[in-house]
Amino acid sequence: MPNSEHANFPRAGFFRRCGAIVYDLLLAVAVYMIAGAIGFGIFTALTSSGMVEMGNYEHVSDLLNGNSLYKGIYQFWIALCVGLFYISFWSYGGQTLGMRAWKLKIQHPNGQSLSMITAGARLVWSLLGIGNLWILINGDKLALQDMMTRSEVVVLSKEANQMRNWRGV
Repeated sequence: MPNSEHANFPRAGFFRRCGAIVYDLLLAVAVYMIAGAIGFGIFTALTSSGMVEMGNYEHVSDLLNGNSLYKGIYQFWIALCVGLFYISFWSYGGQTLGMRAWKLKIQHPNGQSLSMITAGARLVWSLLGIGNLWILINGDKLALQDMMTRSEVVVLSKEANQMRNWRGV
């Protein structure tokens, strides 16, 4: 459902986006660490129960890092958790915590929130943040991920940045 109140805010520039990225990077590291701990705990439980054989490895961490299949699954799990962190925030309200601090919101030009699919595509097209460099050569303040997903990052007013306004509560 479009939020026409947010349809006419100005687009965010490069440096404001970078500020939000720094905040969100700290949160992403925390998600990475928690996902890693959960994944390691599950893997340890699987080896303790005998469902995963230790083979010639003495420690669980040696097995996890020494076996490319287990290591790949573990890294995929962590990347999935970090990706879902961004996708969830972007599709539910259009703001991560860092974006909220910098009064930024991701939306479609009509004010509509992104779907989970569009947020996922946006994550891929952002190229780990490198897609934001496109703003420096694009006069419309659109990053690569904005153009590829037909979305935009806008700067909200202080009032519009309040949670009750952007979710209709």
